[in-house]
Amino acid sequence: MLLATAEGATNTQVATRLGLDRETVRIWRLRWQEGAERLGAAEAQADDKTLRTMIEATLSDKPRPGTPATFTPEQLCQLMAVACESPQDADRPVTRWTPRELADEVCKRGIVERISPRTVGRFLKRSGHPTASVPVLAQQ
Repeated sequence: MLLATAEGATNTQVATRLGLDRETVRIWRLRWQEGAERLGAAEAQADDKTLRTMIEATLSDKPRPGTPATFTPEQLCQLMAVACESPQDADRPVTRWTPRELADEVCKRGIVERISPRTVGRFLKRSGHPTASVPVLAQQ
């Protein structure tokens, strides 16, 4: 992204080429430009290790507001793996997972201490899992 902008491509051109949002390209381009002077000064004075650390800090995501994630990526992967199993294999009396059944099962297996059916439904919806399209009445 930064190399393309340095070659003169516009934010829109880079976003289109890389499949990103134009605003994302704008933010990263601005972040790099803001650090350029500091990095230029460090390049003349700092050793390679220090310069590398400064570049990595410039290119790292900034902390985001809000509460930390409740579930680890590993837990979410395990939840999705369970969702891909047949509910009958887990002795569940349903033919398709519902968010409630899935929440109960991942708690039973010790994957998470607790999780609401609504949270399970949101994860499934984001992933495009077919269980996410189960009508609300069927989930209750």
